[in-house]
Amino acid sequence: MQEKPGDGKAARTVEANRLQSRLVALDLEGMLDEDHQARAVWAYVERLDLSAFYDRIGAREGSAGRPAIDPRILLSLWILATLDGIGSAREIERLSEHHVAYEWICGGVHVNHHTLSDFRNLSGDLLNGLLTQSVALLMASGLVELRRVAQDGMKVRASAGASSFRTGARLKAFKKVAREQVETLAREIDSDTGAGNKRQQSARKRAAESRARRIERALKELKNAEERKRSNNGKKKTKPRASTTDPEARVMKMADGGFRPAFNVHLVTETKSKVIVAVEVNNDADSRTMIPLADQMNTRYGVQAEEWLADGGCSSLSNIDEMTKRGQTVYAPLRRRQKADRKPSDPLRSDSEGVRKWRKRMSTSQAKKIYRERGATAELVNAWFRRQGLWQFLVRGTKKALAVVLLHAVTNNMQRAWAVI
Repeated sequence: MQEKPGDGKAARTVEANRLQSRLVALDLEGMLDEDHQARAVWAYVERLDLSAFYDRIGAREGSAGRPAIDPRILLSLWILATLDGIGSAREIERLSEHHVAYEWICGGVHVNHHTLSDFRNLSGDLLNGLLTQSVALLMASGLVELRRVAQDGMKVRASAGASSFRTGARLKAFKKVAREQVETLAREIDSDTGAGNKRQQSARKRAAESRARRIERALKELKNAEERKRSNNGKKKTKPRASTTDPEARVMKMADGGFRPAFNVHLVTETKSKVIVAVEVNNDADSRTMIPLADQMNTRYGVQAEEWLADGGCSSLSNIDEMTKRGQTVYAPLRRRQKADRKPSDPLRSDSEGVRKWRKRMSTSQAKKIYRERGATAELVNAWFRRQGLWQFLVRGTKKALAVVLLHAVTNNMQRAWAVI
């Protein structure tokens, strides 16, 4: 009860006591809304066959060792984080301690960022199998048919700076310095004369060895960069360079017209359901990915798409010819001719039978109508990926980058399953 001012008596208040320990009752099940997406994520993960993940666990009944965290927990955390646009393992660790949805998935199990990072980065092949599963579940229900698909590529910023790209001469000089640094640190550890304790010295040595390995990979990748730089009758425009931070990254032209280190993310999407059926991450041109993606689809599902929609950058005459031989119909825009009196649909003497059919087909209004589905499919899926935070990779190398993209693809397919079921 508040006293009247001026009566000379002090006001009575309840003050904060932050030093006293408390026992807090936590009802995770009751705190999470019944319609929260975390529950849907867990229900979806429970439907997946994760036996391959369990097979890799070393801890077994009747043997010594600390039990491993349930793969369902780790996968659910990553899918929920992807839905929220989070790609950092450290941020997921923080949320699992302070956010009710992530706490609900963990169910009292403490998860650190090292475990989360290793689960994603080292399970690329298993995540690849999950992508096949996510599509196969919808195909078995008759909700997806792989008759018409759309291919598109998107550039995603790599975890490398523009200043990390060096020429061959500089890389060789760096290699020598890095090797000397590793040898010096090794001698310091053996003689115990270096500054700091053994733990700090070992950490410095591991960091130096990691830099040395990246420089070695950069020198190997430089050969591929040299081949890509050759143009105009074998002449090189500039000296080839490779990154010492992420040797597999390449400087690419981005959507805003700028040039930055990036990877090329290729997606194949079923046009009706918008389900992603095949993915690839590389540093190569779009035109060299159509055939590998078609092979990937055949390997995954044992079927091939009847109609393949691709933009001008993804298609080439050789691709069209090969896809036609396989019985697949390609819908891709015709290129303008240098001579004004020649129409794009006019055949050339060097054209194969498949290319001639493609030129004739794409000059019809029906083909142009079908091709418009590519933009409505590919641009929508690209927008979803951007919304999920795929603007820049926080990992290095195509293998780890592919694991990130596979996780986004599985998350996308889960959302599409919600939409069609």
